[in-house]
Amino acid sequence: MHGTAKGGFLPAARELLERIAATQDDVLERASRICTDAIAAGGLAHAFGTGHSRIPVEELFPRYGSFPGFNPIVELSMTFHTQVVGANGQRQAMFIERVEGLAGQILASYDLGPPDAMLVFSASGVTAVPIEMAMGARERGLPVVAVTSVASASAGTPSHSSGTRLLDHADVVVDLCTPPGDALIHVDGVDTPVSPGSTVAAVAIANEIKARTAAALAERGLLPPVLTSAALVGAERSAELFDAAYAEHARRASRALRRE
Repeated sequence: MHGTAKGGFLPAARELLERIAATQDDVLERASRICTDAIAAGGLAHAFGTGHSRIPVEELFPRYGSFPGFNPIVELSMTFHTQVVGANGQRQAMFIERVEGLAGQILASYDLGPPDAMLVFSASGVTAVPIEMAMGARERGLPVVAVTSVASASAGTPSHSSGTRLLDHADVVVDLCTPPGDALIHVDGVDTPVSPGSTVAAVAIANEIKARTAAALAERGLLPPVLTSAALVGAERSAELFDAAYAEHARRASRALRRE
């Protein structure tokens, strides 16, 4: 599904989103149902990602148009990219996300169990930490939603000693529909494509899951306060919603934190 530089990224991104809409409706509904059931029962839909896959995690909560119930879990050691080289550089971040056992240390800070759920975002689907986050969540009885590129996962070599991929440890797999290598645009005379599509795809999927979950919760009368701009509801109402949302998130998150 590669485009050309002359055609531009926007048409390629539009085609990518159209492919997701055409092929992923059923799994998006299943993923949203898992999140709805977790949040409606007073639990959390935890979301985890390394590298640039932290972006859709932050899209779920907290930001305008989001609500408590989604719990972002990201580690700076694997998601801090702007230093590039030197201390906190990219080499370290890419190494760390391949270290087996690290996910277990992250999960050791939590007391996870039903009715919670886990969403794991990984464009490649082959690095050790996301794989073990999914494995650890399942061991604790959580349903797991993997958001990954099936094509990239199939083409890539797993870095986990089990030889498995993220999609092997998921109850529901939402396909980013991005090609191996992620980049969508070919430039004439250049053998390496540019402009990756996974962030556009993952953010769209995160918001689709959020929207469907919100609608289902609202039908049950269980939608938590939604973070909303003062431009829409006025400063006082916006502040009330933020305070209420933060308080609700703290209440849910405190239950999930390990105390021993």
